[in-house]
Amino acid sequence: MKFGITPPYRANVASDPEWMTYFVRNAESTGFDTVSVVEHVAVPAGFAEEYPYSKTGRWPLPTDCEIPDPLELLSFLAARTERIGLSTGILIASVHHPLMLAKRLATIDVLSGGRMRLGVGVGWMREELDALDVEFSSRGRRLDEVIDAMRAVWREDEASFHGEFFDFERVVSRPRPVQAGGVPIHIGGHSPAAARRAGRVGDGFQPIGVPVDALPVRLDLMRRTAEAAGRDPDGLELTLGAALDGFDEQQLETLRAQGATRIQLSAVSDDLSELAEQMWAVSPFIDNGTFGT
Repeated sequence: MKFGITPPYRANVASDPEWMTYFVRNAESTGFDTVSVVEHVAVPAGFAEEYPYSKTGRWPLPTDCEIPDPLELLSFLAARTERIGLSTGILIASVHHPLMLAKRLATIDVLSGGRMRLGVGVGWMREELDALDVEFSSRGRRLDEVIDAMRAVWREDEASFHGEFFDFERVVSRPRPVQAGGVPIHIGGHSPAAARRAGRVGDGFQPIGVPVDALPVRLDLMRRTAEAAGRDPDGLELTLGAALDGFDEQQLETLRAQGATRIQLSAVSDDLSELAEQMWAVSPFIDNGTFGT
């Protein structure tokens, strides 16, 4: 089993260079497959949007939580590590222009030796998308175009794309990603649309916030969509989440039975010694396979 880890954003440490360096190097030495970081460009003060990924329905982070740009942060971490994979979980790709995003991802992938993986979603915070002048109702269609356009840029010598939101003709963008086929793209989300998108165009699926009883339904939808698109559903990775603190063999077997190929563990404590102990407690479960799709 592969394991990823997410830093404790609530502790406001994600933009502390010394703290994050120690954290990610310890994760790498323990055998974690990836470090995963999140994105929120701006959080409107006093936002009222219901959070879809918690039982309380409220966002668990304070409005003034430090959330550095995920790709800048991964570039920083790439320079301080040698093997650990670099992932977003989740980047709100619907607010990005595909040409700029493709360039940034390819650059990280090349400079890190092929360690980049992109986890994307449509975004749940309506107020944030409003502030970025992205229509909430069109965010799914925009995400589809971002994915298709980036892959065209990575695949074609002179890339052209003509869509509803993005349009370009015969552009050349270098460097290209090291990884064959471009940076792997995993789809995050809890909705049927996310499951269909994962089956249709994803290299993997991270069903964030899906209740246990609904997970088989989403996975079945992902598999059926992949088959309808002429793709092999067994080739798609499945990332399921859990807490780092207290993770045990029973949880491992439960997630394995649900089909997980990677388990994303979320850290809570900002005590680096405590986190090191928690990481080493997980190390017997880690399959130190090669990072990739």
